Amino acid sequence: MDANSFKTFSEKTENVQRKWYVVDAENQVVGRVASKIAAILRGKHKPSYTPHVDTGDFVIVINADKVRFTGKKENVKQYLRYTGYPGGLRHRTPAEARVKKPQQILEHAVKGMLPKNSLGRKMFGKLKVVIGPEHEHQAQQPEVITL
Repeated sequence: MDANSFKTFSEKTENVQRKWYVVDAENQVVGRVASKIAAILRGKHKPSYTPHVDTGDFVIVINADKVRFTGKKENVKQYLRYTGYPGGLRHRTPAEARVKKPQQILEHAVKGMLPKNSLGRKMFGKLKVVIGPEHEHQAQQPEVITL
């Protein structure tokens, strides 16, 4: 056998078959469910996974407002953002975020687990986070998966 007989398979963007999945996040720990969602968005669950191609699937997360944290993280953890102005550092705890924008808790966790480049931004666009049990993507016939 020569060196050219074993070629590494590289998936093409136009050949990617995308599926839709529904994940129920009720009573799930934020980090654990986020890591599994990020793996599906990247396509790591497929045998055709290619790091430099977006091979992932769409994920709809329902009941995102019912995710939970372990320990005291609900009141101690801080989400920081900077406004761009002097003294403009703003912080919010998950308890405060749950009141104003509960879907942001899970979005922030998943986004941190994706690549920090244009490919990661494209993958993040395939995540649909919904508050409550109903979603508007029934036409895509999503599969329900339990994590």
